[in-house]
Amino acid sequence: MDKDSDSTVTSLDENTENFCTNPTRDILAEGITNLFKPTIERLDERVASTIQLQAELRGQLDALAVQLRDIERAQSQIPEFADKVKELLNVKHKVTVISNVLGTSQERLTGLHKLIEKEQRRRQALLDSALSTNIS
Repeated sequence: MDKDSDSTVTSLDENTENFCTNPTRDILAEGITNLFKPTIERLDERVASTIQLQAELRGQLDALAVQLRDIERAQSQIPEFADKVKELLNVKHKVTVISNVLGTSQERLTGLHKLIEKEQRRRQALLDSALSTNIS
C-alpha cells in the first residue's frame, strides 16, 4: 500500500494547472487575437450595416406596397396599377433573395479564404523544405 501512495504519476489537476498557466501560450493567443480582431470587427460592422440597410429597404417596400394598395382601392378604374403592385412585390422578393445570397456568399468566401491560406502555407513549407534540401 505504501508504494501506491508514493507514486510519481502527476494528477490531472496538476497537468491542467500547468497548461492553463503557460505564459507563452497566453501571449501567443493574445497576439493572434489582437492581429485579427480589427479586421473581423470591421467585417462584422459592414455585414451588420448591410443587413440593417436591407431590413430598412424591406420595411420601406412594405410601406410603399400598403400605400399602393390603398391607392389602387381608391382608384379602382386603373387596372394596370395592379401590375405595378405585383412588380413591386417581385422586387421586394428579389431583395430578400439577394440578402440571403449575400450571407451565403460571405460564408463561402470566408471558407475559401481559409483554404487558400492553408494551401499557401503548405506550398511555402514544401518550398522551404526543397530549398533546405538543395542547400545541404
